[in-house]
Amino acid sequence: MFARRAAQAVRTYATQASASTAPPIQIQGLAGKYAGALFTAAAKNNALQAVETDLKGVQSTVGKDAKIHEFLSNPVLSAADKSAGIDALLKAASPKGASDLTRNLFQVLSENGRLYETDKVVEGFLEIMSAHRGEVKVVITSAVPLEKDLQKRLEDSLKSSQLAAAGKSLIFENRVNEAVLGGLVVDVADKTVDLSVASRVSRLNAALAEGL
Repeated sequence: MFARRAAQAVRTYATQASASTAPPIQIQGLAGKYAGALFTAAAKNNALQAVETDLKGVQSTVGKDAKIHEFLSNPVLSAADKSAGIDALLKAASPKGASDLTRNLFQVLSENGRLYETDKVVEGFLEIMSAHRGEVKVVITSAVPLEKDLQKRLEDSLKSSQLAAAGKSLIFENRVNEAVLGGLVVDVADKTVDLSVASRVSRLNAALAEGL
């Protein structure tokens, strides 16, 4: 039944995608199916920008409003309460009015009891849009925030790499994780370069264990 309901939700968007409307990447899981179906529907209707704007507003609103977050997580609301909650969410997220496709998405999520998947669906759609624009996210993880000069040198170095030469737009983010101890962990697309002290300590411990 789970698979059938997911398929019905996807078919709601008539996802017989052509090459020009198919998502450039596939997001795993049920939320990924919703996100991919929404991308295809929006591409067919020249509404990608409008839907993206709506969903960024949804993401911001849910992150700031605990009551709306609770609403999305509540599995026992009546249909009327769900409808009222969706209206309140979209009004807050898109004061000028959400697109029909965005409203349809939330109607489908509500009917299928998947409103709790909202965060993942939004994240998936935004990730697809980033890929659609040729963007590649570069996450630099360090034990403490990077100094601006060091971060700029790292960014300049990566911008001269093969990724940038291939016409990709690099989007940088510095994440702080004390567990790396020192050094850096750089994630680019599906590749990870681990230059952290924690990694070196782990390899040393493994080598010592093998010698015992």
